[in-house]
Amino acid sequence: MSETRRKLTTIFCADVQDYTRLMGADEEGTLASLKRCRESMGRLIESHGGRVVNTWGDGLIADFPSVVEAVRAAVDTQNELAGFNARRAADGRMLFRIGINLGDVIVEGDDIYGDGVNIAARLQTSAAAGGIVISSTVYDQVRNKVAVGFEFLGPLMVKNVDEGVPSYAVKIGDTRDETPSAERSGSARPQPVMAAAKAETTPAPGGRRLYGVLGVIAAALIGINLLSWQGVFWARFPVLALAVVAALAWNRDQARFNRKITLLAILALGLAGINLFTWTGQFWAIWPILGIAAVMGLRWSMRR
Repeated sequence: MSETRRKLTTIFCADVQDYTRLMGADEEGTLASLKRCRESMGRLIESHGGRVVNTWGDGLIADFPSVVEAVRAAVDTQNELAGFNARRAADGRMLFRIGINLGDVIVEGDDIYGDGVNIAARLQTSAAAGGIVISSTVYDQVRNKVAVGFEFLGPLMVKNVDEGVPSYAVKIGDTRDETPSAERSGSARPQPVMAAAKAETTPAPGGRRLYGVLGVIAAALIGINLLSWQGVFWARFPVLALAVVAALAWNRDQARFNRKITLLAILALGLAGINLFTWTGQFWAIWPILGIAAVMGLRWSMRR
């Protein structure tokens, strides 16, 4: 009899949107596509240190020792499958939904059981076709380590779990199918990837107010400087400081780029501005900027 034990692991669940319809339209073609997609998914899971635990019907469960690698495997999977689907007719595309959860599970032989698995499966059913939904336990571990955007979806109700599980959609580019797969309890249908794109391109009301205030202050300083002109443009330094504050506020709210890398870029631009505003014939900022560029390059390479 297999030994039963518990472990903390990252659970990766995936299935195909509208699998029954696809089978009804073309059984042999759908099975061939499913086999090809599963082979690609299995290869990517293994390349990120994961293990395929089980497959059934159109579903797949895998687990990962690393939360970050699980999310990277999911992103790589959806990107590769997007290329596969781009060559197919719209009504014949095989679009997977992926849910990822970090939780305690029961291990029996090669299989895993428990609420950790159930939550991952529920997250998967709430994902858009071609999308990824993760739990808050996963988000807390990957939000500053994976260069993708996230959109908070609110609490997700799961059977046998008293409180809702906070969930996030992962923004991996334009959606393959914006139609969500399931209704979230007590709320309208989620459209996570489209919502993430909208949130990313639209500043929050608080951010717009801050930019407006900083713009007014900068304009007032320049106006005072010009109206009391004595041959020195002293307003350039406070205006530069206000620009840096605005850039830092934008970086705090944006999800398109890695925030730590963007922070280094803002610092480099600030140093270049100081150098130009205090120009004495020497571009001394080149050395700290080169150092910052080296750090940015290292961070970019290590995120892969």
